[in-house]
Amino acid sequence: MSKVTKVGIIGAGYIADWHADAIAATNGAELTCVVDPNAAAAKAFGAARGVEAYGSVAEMLAAGACEAVHVLTPPDYHRAVAQECIAGGLHVLVEKPVATSGEDVAAMREAADAKNVQFAAGHNFLGLPSYLRLKKKLEAGDLGRVSTAEINWCFPLGPLRAGPYGIWLMRETRNLLLELGPHLFAFCQDLFGTPEILHLELSNHVGLPGGGTRPQNWRVLARAGGVDVTFNISLVETYDDRSVTLRGSSAMARLDYANDTLVVTGVNTSDLVLNPLRNALSQSFAHLREGARNASRQLASLNQRSPYGLSFRGMCGEIYAAINEERTLDARFNGTSAEAVMRAIDDVLARLPAEAAVKKPRGTPKPTALVIGGTGFIGRALTRRLAESGTHVRVLSRGKTGPFDDIADRVETVAVSLRDEVALTEAMQGIDEVYNLAKSDDKTWQAALENDVAVAENIARAALAAGVKQLVYTGTIASYDMSDPARTITEETGFGEDMEARNIYARSKAECERRLMQMHAEKALPVSIARPGIVVGEGGPLQHWGIGRWHGAGAVKIWGDGRNILPFVLIEDVVDGLILMAHDPAAIGESFNLIGEPMLTARGYFDAIHETLGARIRVNQGPLWAFYGADFVKFSLKTKVLRRKGLSRPSYSDWKSRAHLSPFDNDKPKRMLGWQPETSEQVFVQKAITDAKLFGF
Repeated sequence: MSKVTKVGIIGAGYIADWHADAIAATNGAELTCVVDPNAAAAKAFGAARGVEAYGSVAEMLAAGACEAVHVLTPPDYHRAVAQECIAGGLHVLVEKPVATSGEDVAAMREAADAKNVQFAAGHNFLGLPSYLRLKKKLEAGDLGRVSTAEINWCFPLGPLRAGPYGIWLMRETRNLLLELGPHLFAFCQDLFGTPEILHLELSNHVGLPGGGTRPQNWRVLARAGGVDVTFNISLVETYDDRSVTLRGSSAMARLDYANDTLVVTGVNTSDLVLNPLRNALSQSFAHLREGARNASRQLASLNQRSPYGLSFRGMCGEIYAAINEERTLDARFNGTSAEAVMRAIDDVLARLPAEAAVKKPRGTPKPTALVIGGTGFIGRALTRRLAESGTHVRVLSRGKTGPFDDIADRVETVAVSLRDEVALTEAMQGIDEVYNLAKSDDKTWQAALENDVAVAENIARAALAAGVKQLVYTGTIASYDMSDPARTITEETGFGEDMEARNIYARSKAECERRLMQMHAEKALPVSIARPGIVVGEGGPLQHWGIGRWHGAGAVKIWGDGRNILPFVLIEDVVDGLILMAHDPAAIGESFNLIGEPMLTARGYFDAIHETLGARIRVNQGPLWAFYGADFVKFSLKTKVLRRKGLSRPSYSDWKSRAHLSPFDNDKPKRMLGWQPETSEQVFVQKAITDAKLFGF
């Protein structure tokens, strides 16, 4: 019987699911536990995967729960966590960036060598089938003598324009390269050897809230193994080009590692008339072959073998084969290569110009307002508006850094778990108004009850205990049934009886509202409900999913035919409405739909983008019956074949609601609060599109 290695995951964030799926698909590996200091996150992940959950590495080691771990913590914790596990005799795979310096990687490698355990780098794209085919062609000489290589990561990075700004990635310019560079440099290291860095060029800087800038374009020139290599990183709203192009004397190869395709263009011996035809046909057949292979593979696996997922499977397959066979790990993933990659990145980082420190104003905030979700799109704008008006603000955030350094004398950030009622109550001491903008993205109803509904109740109980004067909760217009063009929606419309037929987000927000209003009736909770429309403006994303399903920055399939007026609203108007609600005692126990004046359809919005910014986004009509049909098929496969539970059942009415077919009446907030949303279409377009810098430049 072949050996099976018991595996633990340390860090239950987004990337953990990809690692867990790959481990489950790998022969010789079995996921047995998860570790995260956030007990709720560890418990939820453990329950979903049927594995033990621990709150610390020490606890996991004491239990003898596994023989190998995947370290998926924030990068600045990688070295300490990895060395603790290595000291405990565990094999270690560390997610990229393996560390924040080559010195740290060397320390981990040396510790692993001393304990005789495997130390692997999470350079997952080197596990792609298409990459292995490229490497084989290079080694076989099929490309001839390779003279130049271009390695690209051209893919929009949302946090640069829409946040969150307090995460590790956004804290320093160097973190952008530490996060993305390992993908590119790992390709170079494995194909040609360690790159010698020759030049660094930065451009297209974007300003950050709170001060400072970040470059969106990086160009690094290097030389490795006699090959001139160009590394390109572009983080604006651009066409997705994550590729490796090798130019040789006999052929040119282009690996699209985001889609797991390899196209090789070679010379042929036809005459001048047929040569270009054969060349074009050769490329066409290659693209057809690669596309058909991927489509059939994903269809047969029910999308369980996406290119990204395959990269993790390929990586895990090699790592656990090496562990179980007690052999040397392939150089693609070993510690020596990981150190070389990081030392090359060190050389690039040494060329970065010195960053000017953001000057923080003196003074200690004396908060009377609390914003939960203050680092998000609406939260940032709300916090700044409050501070500008003289109200000092406390922002609940996962970290203590954020987009408010320039107004630090009026805004403080504190890290409090939204599940900790005692800590929340303490954070609300001296607070008059609380704005709850928190939301969760859940795939099952049970998860929504735990992560969204229970959290909203927790915040409400803390507000009561602290004697808060007013709690403003942000729901969503998505909870309404907006499928009937003949019905005008007001605050009196109601959400309907059968919320089980709605998507998880809409249903969850409606349940939060119901429970908060019940607490208002039974316990005098001073709560008001705000339901913003499709919020646009500075700091918001180009790829807004309230309008349609996006396929990169250049194409969108809109919900429906796109000819009905959409419930757009400017970010500054939403902020004004929230503040008016918090300052008006008459708003307690009331709900308000914060919808701007009727102006643009979906098609009109994209026409305005073209007219003002010069970019023609490809807009396709999305038949709602087709969305519903696809949703129904997916639901059936997930529940019947993959045995998943708690998923929202498909509803044609729900899909029609996404098209926002029903018009809104925004009279109530204007009448009761004196709210005045923008009335000029010209000004609206200027603020929503031109000033918003939707493409990042």
